[in-house]
Parts: sequence; structure tokens; C-alpha cells
Amino acid sequence: MDNYMIVAGAIACLGLSAAGSAFGTGYAAAAAVGAWKKCYAANRPAPFLLLSFVGAPITQTLYGMILMFIMLGKVGSVSAGAGLPVLVAGIFAGLGIGLSALFQGRAGAGACDAQAETNQGFTNYLAALGIVETVAIFTMVFALIALGKIA
Repeated sequence: MDNYMIVAGAIACLGLSAAGSAFGTGYAAAAAVGAWKKCYAANRPAPFLLLSFVGAPITQTLYGMILMFIMLGKVGSVSAGAGLPVLVAGIFAGLGIGLSALFQGRAGAGACDAQAETNQGFTNYLAALGIVETVAIFTMVFALIALGKIA
């Protein structure tokens, strides 16, 4: 039963992280398309830079994948009772990482609108997205530390 819970935790971690990335990139992409439309309507060049805001939330899927592989590496090699902690870690780490992606996409949507309208502030907007990304990185690192304690 422990092995099944470990696999379920790994799948939950990846799935929740990827769901957040999907929501985040979706929000930012919709804003980028709207911003480009405004630029075209005003006969201004559409900034290609907006794609960096759209793509920012996708990295959280990679963090979930890294944790998934670590969790799957524990299948068959942990003591009895270790399945539940790995399952819980997978769910909550995936949730934290996924929410980071979701809100990074929301911030990216605002950045798309601001960048297209003013053609200024790209570095500031990217820095703000990086701060939101840090939540996902911290979540992954702390989850890796916790998973290292499960034997």
C-alpha cells in the first residue's frame, strides 16, 4: 500500500504543478493577445517581449516533475508507513508550486498590459514575476529536504 501512496503523491505533485502552469500561462497568454490587439489597432508594433511573461509560469511544471522523480525513486526502498508522508508531501508541494504558477500568470497578465501600453518597465515586471517564482523554488527545495528525511 505504501508504494501506491508514493506513486499517488508523485502524480499529485506533478498534476497540481502542471495545472497551475496551465492556468498561469493561460491568463498571461490571454492578456498578451489582448495587448497585441490594442497595439495592432493603434498601428504600433506588438512587443514580442510579452512571450516571456506568458512562458514564465511553465517552469513550475518542471519543479513538480523534479519532485515526482524523487518521490518515484522511493518506491520499494522506504520503510513501512512512509507512503502517507510522501502522499501528503506530494499534494501540498504540488499545491504550493501550482498556486505560484497561477499567480505568476496573473502578474504576467498585468505585465503584458503594462509593457504593451507603455513600452517601459520590462525589467521591473520580470523581477516581480521572479519573486512569485521564488515561492515555487522554496517549496520544491523544502519538499526535497522533507523527502530526504523519509527513509
